Amino acid sequence: MDKRYACYCGLCCGNCAVKAKVEPAAKILYAEMIDAGFEDIVHMIPGGSGFWPFLKGMVVDGACVSCREGSGNPGCRVRICAIERQKEMCAFCEDYPCGLFNEFFSGYPVIRADNDMLREEGWDVWLKTQDERRAKGFTYSDGRK
Repeated sequence: MDKRYACYCGLCCGNCAVKAKVEPAAKILYAEMIDAGFEDIVHMIPGGSGFWPFLKGMVVDGACVSCREGSGNPGCRVRICAIERQKEMCAFCEDYPCGLFNEFFSGYPVIRADNDMLREEGWDVWLKTQDERRAKGFTYSDGRK
């Protein structure tokens, strides 16, 4: 996993369902639609004029990278705090875990352990763990279903 997929909060965007599942599916759909000639007629399909640029964007540019790279919610309080404090990751902040993480811990139970791992064992171990999860088909949405 590339470090640029790491979010300030400790999530790894490479393990987001959009990045891990939807983006690869978009590439298949896009290729099938090109092969079937839809590129020339997609504007005639209701909503096609908006859908086609969206689909092509997912294929060409990808869904996103991470909040540290400029993707994500610019109003995220965790992101704003990390930027203001000039922290590479919240796990490296002297005040971590703070009250901003109450929601994250309930919605994403692996974040606490991942941030502890990052603090104690460093980037190499954290990145390897994310790669192993991705190889097994893990996404953060799995635990939320």
